[in-house]
Amino acid sequence: MEYRYLGNTGMKVSALSLGSWVTFGEQIDVELAYKVMKAAYEHGVNFFDNAEAYARGESEILMGKVIQKAGWKRSDLVLSTKIFWGGSGPNDKGLSRKHIIEGTLAALERLQTSYVDMIFCHRPDLHTPIEETVRAMNYIINSGMAFYWGTSEWSAEQIREAYDIAKCEHLIAPSMEQPQYNMLHRERIEVEYLGLFKDFKMGTTIWSPLASGILTGKYNNFIPENSRLAMPNYKWIFDRYGKKGEFEKTKKLSELAAELEIPMAQLALAWCLKNPNVSTVITGAAKVEQVNENMKALQAVNKLNDEIISKIELILANKPSPVDDWREK
Repeated sequence: MEYRYLGNTGMKVSALSLGSWVTFGEQIDVELAYKVMKAAYEHGVNFFDNAEAYARGESEILMGKVIQKAGWKRSDLVLSTKIFWGGSGPNDKGLSRKHIIEGTLAALERLQTSYVDMIFCHRPDLHTPIEETVRAMNYIINSGMAFYWGTSEWSAEQIREAYDIAKCEHLIAPSMEQPQYNMLHRERIEVEYLGLFKDFKMGTTIWSPLASGILTGKYNNFIPENSRLAMPNYKWIFDRYGKKGEFEKTKKLSELAAELEIPMAQLALAWCLKNPNVSTVITGAAKVEQVNENMKALQAVNKLNDEIISKIELILANKPSPVDDWREK
């Protein structure tokens, strides 16, 4: 396993990590979750990601049970959760000081731990001043409930405002962002956040590196029964990617992966790992076999030389345009 510093912090996270979205509490029970997490841990994974919204809190409960059963040393783990969607009550959503503190306490109880290493604002809250959120996160860290805080799917402007408030008020600034990033979804990391990487050395814990399974290649010809796209709750995935012709791109990428003698999923993960602004790639798995295959992506990175990257770009045809340098015009 490769370990990378999380942005401008002194904490290292495994380059490949394991998240619980979709699978924990939705597709797998505690016994299978234990086997999946144990397999990841034995491969050197130290970062496990969760959220209060995943399976309405059941995902955190499941992960907490697994950690207790495994008996792992707490300092060997990097745990995270995300706060925003905590329930149906009027104060159970968003990033108010009230929900951040109450949501964090509830998440820690479900995870059976006194602290998480990272806590994220799961989405931006247009109804709460960013200063209120920054102050609440500062309290969470100073109270020992978390070591670092970050954002998820915030705009560069919103993140920069949080940094500026923290600096002016002598508060703790966010250390990382958790954006979606994959071969089919590239704009934020490759263009929008470039200034944040330069100015703040912001870390990233990217999610959906396989585009919700599209980039595994298993949907190239049909939708298998019991797969994610066959589930009614995830029909939106097919609608999002199917209408853009992304399945055709995946078929061509699968052919390239075959030439490299690696599975399509490993090609997609290795492509994400190659980006220097990616701290860790959050993978998902419902089977131990999936964990074992995903971890091989670390070795596949070496196969992505300049020639292969050029071939990938020709297939994708979606490389974001850089910000215009008008001095060069």
